[in-house]
Amino acid sequence: MSGHSKWSTIKRKKGAEDAKRAKIFTRLGRDIMIAAREGGGDESANPKLKLAIAKGRAANMPKENIERAIKKGTGEIAGGEVVEMLYEGYGPEGVAYIVEILTDNKNRALAEIKHAFSKYAGSLATNGAVMWQFDQKGFITLKGEVDFDDLFMEAAEAGADDVLDEDGVIAVYTARDNFAAVEAALSAAGYEFADCELRWFPQNEVQVPTGKALQNMRLMEQLEEADDVQTVASNLNITDELLAAFSA
Repeated sequence: MSGHSKWSTIKRKKGAEDAKRAKIFTRLGRDIMIAAREGGGDESANPKLKLAIAKGRAANMPKENIERAIKKGTGEIAGGEVVEMLYEGYGPEGVAYIVEILTDNKNRALAEIKHAFSKYAGSLATNGAVMWQFDQKGFITLKGEVDFDDLFMEAAEAGADDVLDEDGVIAVYTARDNFAAVEAALSAAGYEFADCELRWFPQNEVQVPTGKALQNMRLMEQLEEADDVQTVASNLNITDELLAAFSA
């Protein structure tokens, strides 16, 4: 199981704790708004919106908040003016980072990112400085009981690159250009998604001393907790031992 997927698993386990924070509604609302803006406000015809709404409900997001976010996305009410940005940076020992932002305030978002990197002895990088070390791929995980062989055939026929059982989590990986087709095919086949998004994956992971690795993990956590941050990717090799030390 890759370090990236291990870190995602840890973050999912912490979801109940994170959901207690009011600011989680802001991030979930933006997810719903963008999904509605890109694919329309009908969740039955928009798998990305359906998933975003399901995540909002799981976090006990009020119904009126969900409905307002959908209407902002479709343009029925004002307030859907957000921009997407991408920052690159380095953590301790030169660990590479890609941070995706969705914000209605560029200055606030940049200040938060700069603060996180500075706090943990990192720095922002120029455009393109670290992106070449990553590939953007489609990443889908499934809810409930899944027949692996049936899923594999369905995903492969739709154009997926791979289907893996990662410690009990079934994950489907696709090329960026095939992501929408695989997402639509699996949704039409009746599969329910736990995750369904484009993510950055490192071409090679780097191993650094334990103290510096934990410092990088604290940096990742602070970045992910920023209101405007959508995703964080790094090329840090996160071992089981590091996860245990970080969770202690």
